[in-house]
Amino acid sequence: RPYQCELCEYTCNQSSSLKTHMRVHTEERPYQCTLCEYTCKHAGSLKTHMLVHTEERPYQCELCDYTCKQSGHLKAHMVVHTEERPYQCEICEYTFKAQSNLKTHMLVHTEDKPYQCELCEYSSKHPGSLKKHMLVHTEERPYKCELCEYTSKHSCNLKTHMLVHTEERPYQCELCEYTCKQSGNLKIHMLVH
Repeated sequence: RPYQCELCEYTCNQSSSLKTHMRVHTEERPYQCTLCEYTCKHAGSLKTHMLVHTEERPYQCELCDYTCKQSGHLKAHMVVHTEERPYQCEICEYTFKAQSNLKTHMLVHTEDKPYQCELCEYSSKHPGSLKKHMLVHTEERPYKCELCEYTSKHSCNLKTHMLVHTEERPYQCELCEYTCKQSGNLKIHMLVH
């Protein structure tokens, strides 16, 4: 291997490979997306990125209808079709099908809340919780009732609201015949007992 990196142990057979490798040690990002501000160090990364600008989902699961834009996502998806749970927590021995799930799980064993709101002091262990929290800072109410004008920031509120349009009263007092549509009403009712 005649080509040796002067900054690390990397060696290769071609000067072009060494040139590509050197980007690891620099901020050079010569590949630029023509549709957005994205830049990257490798042509393959740009090719993968370009899929975000198309509806193309070239990777198809052979066992179900799942499709995706990246081969790595398909590989990760395939574990849903097995009983295999190869990722194990070293602290509580809980197992997971996906490494990302293990990584998220590990936060329960720490005080870390790595997902920080940029607009207030809120922080969370999970990205989904931060995303839900961000609605507090906007007027966005993405959950809309299909039967009336009601909108909500949270799916659980819409679910509760939908009971207005039905006769369903899912909360039942265990001590009498009382039923109601909301858990809060049942708690208030329980005070009479």
